[in-house]
Formats: sequence, C-alpha cells, structure tokens
Amino acid sequence: MKTAPYTRDRRLRLTPWRRALTAETSLSPADLILPVFVHDEAENTPIPGLGQAHRLSIKGVVEVAKAAHKAGIPALALFPVVKHPLKNSAATEALNADSILCRALKAVKDAVPELGLIADIALDPYTDHGHDGLLENGQLANDATVDVLTQQALILARAGADAVAPSDMMDGRVASIRAALEAESLPDTLIISYAAKFASRLYTPFRGAVGAGGLQAGPPDKLSYQLPPGNGREAVKEALRDAAEGADMLIVKPGLPYLDIVAALKSRTELPLISYIVSGECAMLHAAAAMGAADFLPVLLEQLICCKRAGASAIITYDALAAAQAL
Repeated sequence: MKTAPYTRDRRLRLTPWRRALTAETSLSPADLILPVFVHDEAENTPIPGLGQAHRLSIKGVVEVAKAAHKAGIPALALFPVVKHPLKNSAATEALNADSILCRALKAVKDAVPELGLIADIALDPYTDHGHDGLLENGQLANDATVDVLTQQALILARAGADAVAPSDMMDGRVASIRAALEAESLPDTLIISYAAKFASRLYTPFRGAVGAGGLQAGPPDKLSYQLPPGNGREAVKEALRDAAEGADMLIVKPGLPYLDIVAALKSRTELPLISYIVSGECAMLHAAAAMGAADFLPVLLEQLICCKRAGASAIITYDALAAAQAL
C-alpha cells in the first residue's frame, strides 16, 4: 500500500473557508485611493487611454466623491486640468487661492467631509513647458521650485486638503513643506510624498489628462529629476530621506513593475507605503480586456492584492471604484 504524505498543503486550500482562515494578505475598499481629474468646465469629458476615467467638473467630482465614500474608499487624490491660457513659465496659477483645484477641494470637503482629500503638489499642470518645476538657463531650478511648491502646499491645505502629495522629486521639498505647515499652524496636514517616482514611460495617458504632454522648453524629458528605472538602491535612499524630513506616507510610482522597491522599503521604514498603479498600467489592462486577452475585474483584483502582498498599505488606482464595488 502506498504511504500517504503526512503533509498535504492542499488541505489548507481545499475549501473557501480554509482559504479565508489562512489568507496571508487581505484586500478591502479601505485599501484604495481614487485619483480624479478636475477641470473648469461644466461637463465631464472622457480621457483617451485611461479606462473609465474622465476630466470632471466640480459637480462631477462631488458626485464621484459621494460614490467613492459609499463604496468604502477612504480618500481621493485630486489633480487639476489647467486651461492653457493660465499656464506660464512661472506656474503662477499654482499659487491662485481660487484655482480649479482649490475650488474642487472646498466643494468636496463641504459635500463629503468624512472623505480624505489628497492634493497633488507639482508644477507640471501649471507650466507651459510641462516640467514639474521652474526652469533657469534651460534646466530645472531645484530650490526656486521648492519655494513655489511650499507656497502651493499651504494654499491647498487651507483650501481643504487633508494631505499634500509632492510629486516633483525636487531635493528638500518635504522638509520645506513640513516646516511651513508647522509654522502656519497646520500641523495635522499629512505629507504623502512621491518618494520613489521613476522616470517611467507609463505616464503618457496621465500627462495627456492634465495637459502636460509635449514638452516645449528645457530638458526633453524628466530624467534629470525622476529616478532611473534600474536604480533600486537610489530609490530606497530617496524615500528614506523623505521619511527623515517629515513625510507621513511614502508613494512608490509606478506600481506593479516596482513592487521590489515597496518590499525593500517595507523592511527599512515603519511609515505606511502606497503603490501607485499608473495611467499606462491602467490603459494596458483595459486594452487587454477589450481584446479578450484578460478578464478585467479578476486581473484588477489580482494586481491590487499583489501590491498589498509586497508591503503596500494602500494602492492608488484609477479603477478603485470598480474594485471597491466588487469587493
């Protein structure tokens, strides 16, 4: 008679209740952050290549915020779509206390006060050259940019942002923003830093969404300030520096190709980590589903739980609402 093995690992996977009891990683709507784009128009307009995402009117953002809250999503990340006549080399619209982003923050906070609001801190939606900072002699001016970003963070915090999220990758911006928030009696405002933002080719739909595509001046790309995709140790160093400067949470962007960075940071810091599944990743999944190469919802949920398994406390995804409703 054949001797049966004492250890049969499949016993733990045999039925749903066993799998539930032994699950190492869980996923819920509370793990998700929904990014939204707001523009100063009366109608919502679709964004090519970005699934079901739209450029939303302020009314549209409020409606989406209510739906997200109902689905159990705890926070929105808001990005502005700035009209071209308001863009210039100095990004002056970023310091307008009545900007489209400020008005959207106030409207959503009034309508859904329980929902967390994360405001993007960067200058690329506001500059006529599409870079994340100010240019001097054809190059990014780090310290001058940090000064503007710090002022922008204060304005957006006063407008209703619960968290400011510097996504520019300038050196020293977290320390500057943290000092300013403390000095202006805004100590409870979170800094959710894009601490490891790579110079990825997966941002194209996003840049189109905010009107920052097609650089007109300065460096032809963002390689001088965003991280090289092959440099993992540099990414960890950058993120740990932001933690030391006063960041409350750290974002790794893009998402799935950079889960090794999330895992590396998980062992080096106690701060919550956020994985950002970016616009190009979203577009690829929707395209695969449209051609029958992927079953959209199961693959989406698989992607999200893989981010959690790698060590992410939360995930930013354009498909957060679909995932939350499914969960």
